[in-house]
Amino acid sequence: MASVNSPVLWRKRHKGLAKGYEYACKYLMTQHFLLSRRARSLSLAKVFRLSNSEAEATFREIRWANTQGRPVCPYCQSPDPYDCRRPNGSTRYRCRGCMKDFSVTSGTLFASRKQPIRNYLAAIAIFCNELKGKSMLSMSRDLGVSYKTAFVLCHKIREAMAASMRGRTLGGESKVVEIDGGYFGGYCKPRNERDHRLDRRLARYLTGKRKCVVIIREQKGLCVAGVFDNEGKAVRFAASRILKGSIIHADEAASWDRLHAAFRVMRINHRKAYSLNGVSTNQAESFFSRLRRNEATHVHISGPYLLRYAQEMVFREDNRRNSNEEQYKRVIGLALANSPSVDFCGYWQRNDPSGLAAQDEQSVPGSVKVEARRKLPARVRPFRRAVVSD
Repeated sequence: MASVNSPVLWRKRHKGLAKGYEYACKYLMTQHFLLSRRARSLSLAKVFRLSNSEAEATFREIRWANTQGRPVCPYCQSPDPYDCRRPNGSTRYRCRGCMKDFSVTSGTLFASRKQPIRNYLAAIAIFCNELKGKSMLSMSRDLGVSYKTAFVLCHKIREAMAASMRGRTLGGESKVVEIDGGYFGGYCKPRNERDHRLDRRLARYLTGKRKCVVIIREQKGLCVAGVFDNEGKAVRFAASRILKGSIIHADEAASWDRLHAAFRVMRINHRKAYSLNGVSTNQAESFFSRLRRNEATHVHISGPYLLRYAQEMVFREDNRRNSNEEQYKRVIGLALANSPSVDFCGYWQRNDPSGLAAQDEQSVPGSVKVEARRKLPARVRPFRRAVVSD
């Protein structure tokens, strides 16, 4: 008979413990999704190893999914173009119907590109892998491009993310929607000597750059964000994005009193509790925690671009339970489905002010302002000087 401390019994005992631990990890212990294998289905090394032809094939498969990757003319929708590559070998197609030339990125956010297609795939993969946002300086170093190139590229990716929430409405019969506002920017640096310091709480000493990000979030659902001067100016926006019959959870701010006329609004007094009798705005507050971490990543976010950063965080919140490969393909599809950028097409040539189209999009669903601006020649659009944000 083997002794208690024999190697045979020890191995059996160790094997049993290992099986028990494996069973507990698989069936009993809860694991955060981001720590699971399903969350990391795309490797950045895999993207960088793609050849130019493989990168083009990826774009074709996503853009022309209905035709199994076969190109379709973006001008006349003819399904019969032929390959007519440029002398340097870059991709180009010619339509047999209208005889116009186009590439895999023609008519998309990446139209008139100057970088290899693989760089755009790598930029999207890097952008989706960052949970709290990606600094443009860091992106420029990762891709080996200038800061200006990384700045415009990252904002085009944000514009693609914002397209997923265009015209979105939330709530419905007996569904709970949370609404809250958070203030960003407008920091007023205090003077050195105490006697010279101003009371920054008074309106006459404010810089005017402080903006309010309003988040509307359906419980266990999607989000919509907007940027306004204060919460009171967001009431019309909220009423247009929340469906009739919804139950709204809001704090005690007087700005939301006007919502009582059209919705059933339940209030929570944060001086007493953060959640009481099933009423809270905790999910809306969690969005602001993510946005403030994003602000720390970029050090500073300028006012004209604040809405794009908020929309980026909305996309990340809505897709936080999707793998990085699903987010990667989703962003590529949105970028290829979008028209050339309204805000950043010819940005450094001073053709278009940043943020105006984004502000138009948040006004009311179905707004035609953006489409009207798209039809204007670039030189007709007004210009606002760029402010470097990070």
